[in-house]
Amino acid sequence: MKDIVFYYDPISPFAHLAFERLPETLMGHSVHVRYKPILFAALLKAHGQLGPAEIPSKRDWTYRHVSWLGHHHGVALEMPAAHPFNPLPLLRLGLGCATDDAPGETNRYVTEQLLRHVWNGGLDAADPARLAALQALLQDHMAQRGKPWQAPDGEGVKHSLRANTDEALALGLFGVPAMVMDGRVFWGFDALPMLRAAVDGDSWFDTQWDAAAQRPAAVSRLKA
Repeated sequence: MKDIVFYYDPISPFAHLAFERLPETLMGHSVHVRYKPILFAALLKAHGQLGPAEIPSKRDWTYRHVSWLGHHHGVALEMPAAHPFNPLPLLRLGLGCATDDAPGETNRYVTEQLLRHVWNGGLDAADPARLAALQALLQDHMAQRGKPWQAPDGEGVKHSLRANTDEALALGLFGVPAMVMDGRVFWGFDALPMLRAAVDGDSWFDTQWDAAAQRPAAVSRLKA
């Protein structure tokens, strides 16, 4: 059985798209997917990058593109009332549902609730009343499973988020969603066909995965 780690931040519409289409991508294979929330902004800071929503023209394109991708692929996706927003409350709510047998992880149901909270309905993802309702839903989910709920503002949850993000950086992740299998990083919604090929055992990965990246740089832009 293949093991895939799905790193995500609910602030990303591409994470939502990839999450919704992942079961179809992996259909017919026995695969264990683990979902790990990370702070996308920390990746951007570590790599000295701006987010797509921080570049005005790219922001406009990104919102149009993801709206079209949702339409094209049959995935319900509505832009939230404001974007970007602070995703920390959502990330910590999700990690409040982590269990001892899967530390730092959110199960598929919890991951789905976090992403759909943002990308379904066109509402304010940071609205306190909505966040309170989501917390109640997740607490009930944990109670039904007979699992303890961790306070989202507790040090344990904060540590888990930092640890997940540090782990992502150590793996070389630079964006979300990122799916890691067999030490290989597959970035973005449009990497799903490539991930499927890897799961299928496509021989391209034996000869070209490393070779394709082994190119010298002819020029390097220097920072002023």
